[in-house]
Amino acid sequence: MLSDVGPLELLTIAVIGVLLFGPDKLPEFLQNVARTVRKIREFSESAQQEIRSDLGPEFQDFDVRDLHPKTFVRKHVLSGDADLGRELSEIREALDPHREPTEATDSPRATVSLTKPTESPQDPRPS
Repeated sequence: MLSDVGPLELLTIAVIGVLLFGPDKLPEFLQNVARTVRKIREFSESAQQEIRSDLGPEFQDFDVRDLHPKTFVRKHVLSGDADLGRELSEIREALDPHREPTEATDSPRATVSLTKPTESPQDPRPS
């Protein structure tokens, strides 16, 4: 959870905590925060257990994180069919804006017709 927080950020948070709550009340505040986080986790786990029991025995391996669209696609679409995964990677490469230009985009003037454009009819309205 805190994998991207460095030591300088933790030190800054600790100093701000001591300044806001004081050294006497900071341990009590941290205990209250830990207790609240523990209750939220217990509530979340009980809700997931209730959903699993309501869905039936075929959904015992159900995980709420599977409902996130990226996780769903990664788990059910990309892992199931190797050809589909290869096709999706080809599409991803074709749409990549940072890739090298292809032969068709290297010389766009080579594909332009060198014929003279047709003349448009003159405006019939008097000037």
